[in-house]
Amino acid sequence: MKTVTPIFISILLLLTSHFGWSQQTTIDSLKRVYKVTKIDTSKVGILNKLASKFKEINPDSTAYYGKKALSLSTKLNYPFGQANAELNLGNASIITGNYTVAKSHFRKAKNIFESLLDNQKENEIYIYGLARCYSSLGVIFSQEGNYFESLDNYQKGLQLYLKINHKSGISKSYNNIGVVYKSRGKTIKALEYFKKSFKIQEEIGEQTMPVTLTNIGVIYFENHKLSDAYSYYSKAEKLFKTIENKRGLALLQNYWGDYYSKTKAQDKAEAYYTKALNLYQSIQNKFGASLAMYNLGTLYFEQKKLEQALLVATQSLNYAKEIGILDQIYHSEKLISDIYFAKNQPALSLEHYKKYSIARDSLNTLESTQKFDHAEMDFEYQKKETLFKEKNKREKLLLFFSIIGLLLLIGLILVLINRHQVKKRLTLQKEVAEYEQKALHLQMNPHFVFNCLGSISSFIVQNGTDSALKYLSKFSKLMRLTLEYSKDALIPIDKEIESLQNYLELEQLRFHDKFNFKIQSSDSVEFNMGLPPLLIQPFVENAILHGLVPKDGNGLIVIDFDVQNDQLVCTIWDDGIGITKSTAIKENSMKAHKSMALEITKKRLEIMEATISKSAQIEIKELEENNTVVGTKVTLRLPIQYIK
Repeated sequence: MKTVTPIFISILLLLTSHFGWSQQTTIDSLKRVYKVTKIDTSKVGILNKLASKFKEINPDSTAYYGKKALSLSTKLNYPFGQANAELNLGNASIITGNYTVAKSHFRKAKNIFESLLDNQKENEIYIYGLARCYSSLGVIFSQEGNYFESLDNYQKGLQLYLKINHKSGISKSYNNIGVVYKSRGKTIKALEYFKKSFKIQEEIGEQTMPVTLTNIGVIYFENHKLSDAYSYYSKAEKLFKTIENKRGLALLQNYWGDYYSKTKAQDKAEAYYTKALNLYQSIQNKFGASLAMYNLGTLYFEQKKLEQALLVATQSLNYAKEIGILDQIYHSEKLISDIYFAKNQPALSLEHYKKYSIARDSLNTLESTQKFDHAEMDFEYQKKETLFKEKNKREKLLLFFSIIGLLLLIGLILVLINRHQVKKRLTLQKEVAEYEQKALHLQMNPHFVFNCLGSISSFIVQNGTDSALKYLSKFSKLMRLTLEYSKDALIPIDKEIESLQNYLELEQLRFHDKFNFKIQSSDSVEFNMGLPPLLIQPFVENAILHGLVPKDGNGLIVIDFDVQNDQLVCTIWDDGIGITKSTAIKENSMKAHKSMALEITKKRLEIMEATISKSAQIEIKELEENNTVVGTKVTLRLPIQYIK
């Protein structure tokens, strides 16, 4: 038997994937609604639905209602109705075999949907309509053997269906692409797409499931896996009983005939070919009917039923000539020639053999041309497929690098935010430290003033008014310097020396020149170096009160400023009685006084370290010679800071 040709498979399987089924009750219901509908655009919609429902029943009715819908929608200037009407007219033309007219209708519908989408890019109804146009054009290109264009249109339709997640359309597209691959002999690829299609159809309960099962069965049949083919044909036949799809069912009957012919069950093969013929004739499909008659003629010829074989073979030839299918003409002429030869009618056998030869030569010429075209199209398709893969690869790389770039950008933003927060926190910490230092200055000043006023009070009692006035004059000068610089974080070293000079002169007056003092600065100390105000004075005061005053005889205080190891070193040295003896003499007084001076100074040094992140130390120790205490030495090691 002649198996269904690749082109024939493309037409019938694709058509069954695209054209829906209807029930008579639905058609009657639509007709009733049409009669009572007053809105013209609604009438267009009903006419298009009627045209669609008649596709598998009566293509003439599809054309009739499609023309009415097109006429009314054109009169109303209703583009959406026009586009659907063009689709229906294209479907009717495909069924009747007028592919040129069908292509024209589908292209018109495509142009209208594209125009509508220019204004409403995300309208799913228009996207769905455009997807149908691409898929329908794919059917025609497949029939013409232009598999490159066919596959290209199916792919475009698939992308649109995926965009709106239209699962029924997606499954049909997979099925159609599978048919194209099968037509090109790539059965493994075809089977992959058929199974992807069936998975979606099974998920959504799509009525095209039996068509896809049939396609899968054909793949197994052509690969000589007859048991698998039988299984899928049986499943398809069971499902066809639940729906109305004469075209799909007719195709399955033809495949059953091929199956039983191959397994030598000729009675069953004849029965199935006859069923296929009756179904094709009921829907006016001469293409399918011609093939079914040819298969019956071949079967009868093998059974030596020559008259029956000649009758159906002649009918097959007439249909093939009517619709211009050269491949079918070629096979039918050869079969008729063989039948006349078997009937011992050599003249008629020779006549048809010549016609067969002419058809064969024409077909060979056409096939040669098509092979060249196919080779060119395959090259273009491979080129396009390569470009498509490269485009996908570039898009994936772009996506990957975009994600990496985005992550880096987010990371950079987080780092900048973190740096800003750290900077803000450090600024706040610095401000807090400065305020703490100012607070300590305020705490230091009353302490200093309290001590000075106490000295003035004692001086008045001991020396009289004139000396007290002199003392007050020096005190006021000292206070002015103190108030002027104590509000600053740093003061120049020369101003600190001036303040210390005034303070020591006051204390000399107070204690009747009980001690001498010396303030000195090395050449390495620069004029714009600074140190916190009132930092040295508490240690000088301690040296006088607790080191020199209790001493028998006069004493000496030496204050020295120097730079050592990138630090400002301030040394306060006295030759008093020392820490140990002073503590023993006035233990309680020493504790209170020491606590006030030293604790405040230590706190100020801690704040300085935190603010500028540099070390500041204080060291206090007794000086000894030959195991005898000869004085006290205080050393302050401060970070070098400059006055701005």
